[in-house]
Amino acid sequence: MERTDRTEKNNEKWFKGAAFEGAMDPEFTDIARGFLCGDVLSRGCLTDRQRALVTLTALTTCQTLDNMAAYTEAALGAGATPEEIKETLYQCTPYIGMERVWAALKEVNKAFQAAGIKEPCRKQGTVTEETRFEKGLAVQQEIFGADNINKMRDAAPEELKHIQDYLSAYCFGDFYTRGTLDLKMRELITFCAICCLGGCEPQAKSHAGANISVGNTREMLIDAVTQCLPFIGFPRTLNAISCINEVTR
Repeated sequence: MERTDRTEKNNEKWFKGAAFEGAMDPEFTDIARGFLCGDVLSRGCLTDRQRALVTLTALTTCQTLDNMAAYTEAALGAGATPEEIKETLYQCTPYIGMERVWAALKEVNKAFQAAGIKEPCRKQGTVTEETRFEKGLAVQQEIFGADNINKMRDAAPEELKHIQDYLSAYCFGDFYTRGTLDLKMRELITFCAICCLGGCEPQAKSHAGANISVGNTREMLIDAVTQCLPFIGFPRTLNAISCINEVTR
């Protein structure tokens, strides 16, 4: 299939023919639509649902929210449930910060209302105030290895032990233990969010390895970063690929 045919097909499939519609510059629309719909959405091993959730991760992280409603609608059309969409944004929180996620959630909720989706979605939390640390630490150890996590916690100076506790209870306890998304999808979202931030290569390498440990593949990581490319540009994409290479070669 020619690129122009793929562009037309995916523009209709994902955006009802309206990708970048209304832009002030028609030449930009042609270039952007061709790259997103003709190239990026036409390659790789990710399912449409995974592509859609990765895209929402990139938009949320980069705070490019003007068209969040259109991409939310596209995600619903690709088979993502409202709960999966919400959980994708929630999963980004420990890595990109509360306010970015809050801003994105407001746009997603508007899109849900426009689509007639009633709020709130089913609650997904599985921990209590008493269990969030214990269960979070268990997930952290499952992903990165108990010995590695225990050594990291033991080596932390007294003035930084609270950060290790927050990491276990908040990042892993409050978020990784939630329902709907499995560990493989949560780690893929985490990796993409970190790569979209830029300047976090040590963490990107760590979570590239974590993705492999939970069962994701090198091909999936490359395809997920490729899906982010139209929204983050080549420098951050190439840095992410370097991190993947260091872990998987």
